[in-house]
Formats: sequence, structure tokens, C-alpha cells
Amino acid sequence: MKSTYKMALAMLAGGTLGAAAVSGLYAQAKPLAYAITEVEIIDQTAFNEFSPKVPATMAPFGGKYLVRGGKVAALPGEGEPPKRVIVSVFDSMEKAQAWRDSAAWKDLTPLRVKAVKTRAYIVEGVTN
Repeated sequence: MKSTYKMALAMLAGGTLGAAAVSGLYAQAKPLAYAITEVEIIDQTAFNEFSPKVPATMAPFGGKYLVRGGKVAALPGEGEPPKRVIVSVFDSMEKAQAWRDSAAWKDLTPLRVKAVKTRAYIVEGVTN
């Protein structure tokens, strides 16, 4: 076999193995998780104390804000929007749930209950 053919065959085999490996890595990737919280402030003073403490509870789990307050607009025919919306992103459902189960988050519960009325959930994102 000519060396040119050997080289071409080796390159083809290497490319095929590389593509299979990359494909396998993508299949193993976990989708991001989003913690979504609808908030109604019921005690502004307690909220002002509670709100700045939350990022420190998320940091050990890689949580970051994507949406934190801001204007919320209703879409026609879709009902009333929440007063305030917070969307945080985590590397996985497990990390998001670990944050909510953490002692640091649970320590804020008495202050949170005094400050806000919420509806919260974690949603798994899609993988591309």
C-alpha cells in the first residue's frame, strides 16, 4: 500500500474516532437548570434585608441571576403577570436543588417568609 493511501486512511480513521468521541461527550452533557421564582413583596423592609443575602447562598452551587426584578408585562389574553420575576441559572438540576436544600438558603427562610410571598420551581433546560 502506498504511503499516501496509508496516511489518508489513518486521517480518515482519526477523524471518525474524533467525531464519535465528540458526539459521546455531547450526549453526556447535562442541560442547564433554571430556578424561576414569582415574587410579591409583602414587607419592603424585610425584603431589603433578605434580597442582598441571596446571591451568597447561590454562589457555592454556581448559581447566577439571569433575571432579577425588572419590568414584567402581560401578554394579551394570558392573564395577570407576577409582580416580580427572578430567573437563576445553574449547571444542573442537582446543583439547583442542592442550593434550595442548603443550610444557607434554609437559614434565610424566616426572613424570606416575612418579606415575600412566592411561587418557585426548577426547570431543566434543553441541550443543543
